[in-house]
Amino acid sequence: MTGTEPWLQNGWIEQSQRMLDSYHCLLGHQLIERVGTDAEQAASLYNAPFVVVSHGTQVDPLLNYANAVALDLWKLSIPKLLDTPSRMTAETVHRDERAKLLARTTRDGYVDDYRGIRIATDGQRFLIDRATVWNVADPQGVYVGQAATFKNWTNLEAS
Repeated sequence: MTGTEPWLQNGWIEQSQRMLDSYHCLLGHQLIERVGTDAEQAASLYNAPFVVVSHGTQVDPLLNYANAVALDLWKLSIPKLLDTPSRMTAETVHRDERAKLLARTTRDGYVDDYRGIRIATDGQRFLIDRATVWNVADPQGVYVGQAATFKNWTNLEAS
C-alpha cells in the first residue's frame, strides 16, 4: 500500500461500501456511479468532486473517513482525521445545532437540507449549504455511524 492510494487503507473500502449502500437504501439513488470493484468504487468516492465524511458510534464519535475534498477543506491529514472527534468540525458555539442535526438524522434516517457553519483545523470558517447527512449501517443492517456529503460551501471571514 502506498500513501497515494489512501482508499486502500484504514478499512476505507469497507466504509465506502457501507456509506454507498446506506445512502442508496435511504435516499433511493446512488451517491456516485457504482461501477467496478469495491476498491474502484472506493477510489471514485475518495476522488469525488464533493465532500464525503463520516464518523463512528463512540460516545464522542471519531471521524473515520474523509475523501480528498473533505481532507483539504478541513485541513486534515489522515492520521489526524482518525484521531479527531467529529464535534471538532464545528465551533463550540455551533455544536448544539450540530447535535440536533445528528439526532434528527438518527431519528429520520437522513436529512437532506442541512445548512450550517463549520471550521477547519487552521481556523477557516465556512458555511455549508444543502448538505445530506445519513445513517450508515453495515451489511447486516447494524448502525455503525453517520456520514455527510455536500458540494456547496462558502468561506467566511474570521470571527
